[in-house]
Amino acid sequence: MNYYLRFDSVGGASGDMILSALAALGADVAEIEKTIRGFFPEPLRFQAEPVADSGLNGLRVTVCAEHHHTHDEGVWPDAHTHSHVPASSAAHAHSHRGLAEIERFVSHAAISEASRSLALGVFRKLAEAEAKIHGKTPETVHFHEVGAWDSVADIVDSCLALEQLGVVGVSCGPLPSGVGTIRCAHGEMPNPAPATQELLAGMTVTQTDEPFELVTPTGAALLNVWTHALAPLPKEATVLRSAFGFGRRALNGRPNVLRATLLSEPCAINAPSASEEARVVLETNLDDCNPEWVGALSNELLEHGATDVWCSPILMKKGRAGTLLSVLVKAADVESVCQRIFRSTTTFGIRFHTVGRKELARRFENVATPWGEVPVKIGPLRNGEDVTASPEHAACERLAKANHVAPKQVYEAAKAAWCNARQV
Repeated sequence: MNYYLRFDSVGGASGDMILSALAALGADVAEIEKTIRGFFPEPLRFQAEPVADSGLNGLRVTVCAEHHHTHDEGVWPDAHTHSHVPASSAAHAHSHRGLAEIERFVSHAAISEASRSLALGVFRKLAEAEAKIHGKTPETVHFHEVGAWDSVADIVDSCLALEQLGVVGVSCGPLPSGVGTIRCAHGEMPNPAPATQELLAGMTVTQTDEPFELVTPTGAALLNVWTHALAPLPKEATVLRSAFGFGRRALNGRPNVLRATLLSEPCAINAPSASEEARVVLETNLDDCNPEWVGALSNELLEHGATDVWCSPILMKKGRAGTLLSVLVKAADVESVCQRIFRSTTTFGIRFHTVGRKELARRFENVATPWGEVPVKIGPLRNGEDVTASPEHAACERLAKANHVAPKQVYEAAKAAWCNARQV
């Protein structure tokens, strides 16, 4: 099953906002941090926090070098605020790395070829935009804010998150554009910055009255490359879920939010009917969660749209015993069920994939037993042949309790009554 991604922006787009939206969709930030820490030359710190604004709920993920202590130091590159740092401070805080150095670094990084190719494409696109603006070649330009290791990580980890979600195609709605001027490493510039404007060529923008840089170079480069290098979205797609990534700056008249929507191709079954539908399997590993919470959650999910819920014992890292919680749901219920799982467990991420499902049609018939009537659920094939029948357990249990017998006795009597009725 192929998955696709649609970005819709209210407050703009930056590297950290894109990563935040992907994390809110289910990308595993802890796993990405582990991967990044395995080969980056500078220790980086990842922080994910829930955010609510204007009635919307989502995540804000920040990535910074560990020696950057606070948001007020003016050293958060490309974090939807970087262009407002005085040029002297920015120049002091960042190394001016060139394309060749970054390409060598990414080429030897311990990541998949798919993520490597996308990341290299983004850096090349950034270099081409800078070169065009400054009358140089891509090989001779030097990145300023985007050359800092935490900004390099923004690009690499966003590509890793995209791969984690299994996305093969990306589209993007209109991007908001700010007004006025901004200050960056080259001095006072029109808003959007010239390189950003170059990266937005061919993309749709809408004008706002916000006096801030809304789309950063990294955000523009990621969206430019992803929408052109990956597969186009199909004409029809199924919405699986959507999530919001938040930036750090408070805007004047709108929430600083980017929405990402995960979609899949329609189920390949021809003429799907009520007995042939696509479902989504949600999965999460739990090793620090009270089992009683999981039991209560299982019942709650079944009462609120889940088709099935099951738990499997698993062995996790460092030999810790854990539980794999699996939930089968309709695509339309993915978001609400995920919210219930997040609220009721300790998990930070939920995996999901679409599966095909065939099920028998069903009808109910009441049969008589010595203790009262029991409804029997019957499953016929398409040709009308009844192939399975199951007395309802709740009814059997209720009659058994009232008559001081075992539920098994009532069940077997009901099953026998149904079989006898078919032979008449």
